[in-house]
Amino acid sequence: MQDSADGSRSLVLSYLALRRAIGVLGISLPFVLSLGAILIFEVGIPESISDFYYTGMRDVLVGTLCAIGVFLLSYKGYERLDDLAGDLACVFAIGVALFPTTPSGDPTTLERTIGAAHLIFAALFFVTLAYFSLCLFTKTDKTKTPTRQKIRRNQVYKACGFTIVASIVLILVYAFLPERFENALSAYDPVFWLESIAVLAFGLSWLTKGEALLQDQA
Repeated sequence: MQDSADGSRSLVLSYLALRRAIGVLGISLPFVLSLGAILIFEVGIPESISDFYYTGMRDVLVGTLCAIGVFLLSYKGYERLDDLAGDLACVFAIGVALFPTTPSGDPTTLERTIGAAHLIFAALFFVTLAYFSLCLFTKTDKTKTPTRQKIRRNQVYKACGFTIVASIVLILVYAFLPERFENALSAYDPVFWLESIAVLAFGLSWLTKGEALLQDQA
């Protein structure tokens, strides 16, 4: 019985560590890319996170997205729907990594097609992350009274989920702005900052799910 209890506890700790790893990768990604581009390659911050593909930080971007994808594939929730969301998020994350955004300048037809695939994968990836935060992480066992920390964690999940959704919506709004307004805002790299906010919200949500924050008291 003791061995069984120890095994169950080890399994729980492994799942928590997996969630924390996903959270750490998410939160660190914008900072690592930006610092590497500025301090090592001296190229400054590009217009979007995806544009780091065309800097010396390309391998870091692709490697981190693939790692996040593998971790998401390994994620097992309480229901089949949780597992399916993790599997889909894995496909979308790796799709973002393997299909780079359209390069600036005069891209070829193939580059435009690959860039379109990138946008689709990225949009689906962020939508899936929002779904995790708003719908899956907030689930509560109906047979138990939620703890105070669980209630607080749910508040964090919802805040993160709505932040991701708001970031996506604002990026879409920016994309369809009249050219003169888009040109006026482009100097501030709004897409990069909105994507970074969404990725940070994703990371915070997973860190909280891993109980690195607001952990229940034993």
